[in-house]
Amino acid sequence: MDRLACDRMLVAVIERRSLSAAAQKLGVSSGQASKLVSRLEEELGVQLLHRTTRSVSPTEAGRAYFERIKSLLEEMDELDSTIRSASGAPRGRLVMSVPITFGTQVLAPLLAEFARAHPLIELDVSFSDRVVNLVEEGFDLALRIGSLRDSTLIARKLCPIRLVTTAAPSYLHAFGAPDRPEDVTGHACILDSNFADGASWRFARGLTVPIRGRLRFSNAEACAAAAAIGLGLVQGPSFVAGERIRTGQLIPVLAGCEADPMALWAVYTTGRHLAAKVRVMVDFLVSHFQDSPPWDQGW
Repeated sequence: MDRLACDRMLVAVIERRSLSAAAQKLGVSSGQASKLVSRLEEELGVQLLHRTTRSVSPTEAGRAYFERIKSLLEEMDELDSTIRSASGAPRGRLVMSVPITFGTQVLAPLLAEFARAHPLIELDVSFSDRVVNLVEEGFDLALRIGSLRDSTLIARKLCPIRLVTTAAPSYLHAFGAPDRPEDVTGHACILDSNFADGASWRFARGLTVPIRGRLRFSNAEACAAAAAIGLGLVQGPSFVAGERIRTGQLIPVLAGCEADPMALWAVYTTGRHLAAKVRVMVDFLVSHFQDSPPWDQGW
């Protein structure tokens, strides 16, 4: 039995929750994938997967084995990559999850720059606002905005993310600018369900103010676009508002009353050694964001 092939198949099956998807990833048939897992179960003398006609899921023993063997396989792959590369350059497939708006507006050009600088790294980037499970879904790295809930991950703060309140010149001309945070209650507000609780906005010193409005989007770019044509006030991340502020489409209001900024985090799994492909990506992002985020400059 090729124990290494069996171990890799088990990891792929648990990450993708599918024998057929795991088989496709590793280039074998579904029948061969099932045989490899069965051989591993026979070797260990324990059931590793619950199988039904529609899904597979790890048993308690399978989950425990997966968590240990995955890190060992990663260390082995990293060692292989280092030995095979005469220059020691990072290599391998880097699977990332990034928020949609931040990823498309800010990160995409930087990912292209990273890919050009690291030709031996294969980038596989998922643009999603869903909080992925790095271990179960096979991600090496994720970027997250706001508070972190999973204490089992390592987190590296990349930069602050400001929440700014803005409006179009046409709206401010027609309805005036709020003088105090409490004044937004009387204005038409465009609600971003990703950065507000749907009923209030946050300001300095922990103040929350009730808001109302007829427009609610789960995307900051859609909110900013609506605000730019004069449909109301909007509160959202400065990486979305920044370019429109620089061009005069939006004007900041209540600038002295901003809430404490959120944070942009890089999160990755624990382990004795951080894979070189992950390390160089995190270092690359830190170098671009940490000192002064580019979207906050020039306004």
